[in-house]
Amino acid sequence: MPIDTDELEPVKKRIEPLNLDPLSIAELEAYIAQLNGEIERARAKIAAKKAHRDAASSVFGTRKP
Repeated sequence: MPIDTDELEPVKKRIEPLNLDPLSIAELEAYIAQLNGEIERARAKIAAKKAHRDAASSVFGTRKP
């Protein structure tokens, strides 16, 4: 019996947009700072994963996508 690969795929969460209307200027600036922090955290994780992939590729000789 074939395996349904759709069941194996992780469910991707969509970030819900925040209602910005009630926020003050200071709150909006704080929100932007928080988002920038998350962006930097994601970029650091991407860099770490690429380094890990490249290290594995150099050992096992696999090709990069």
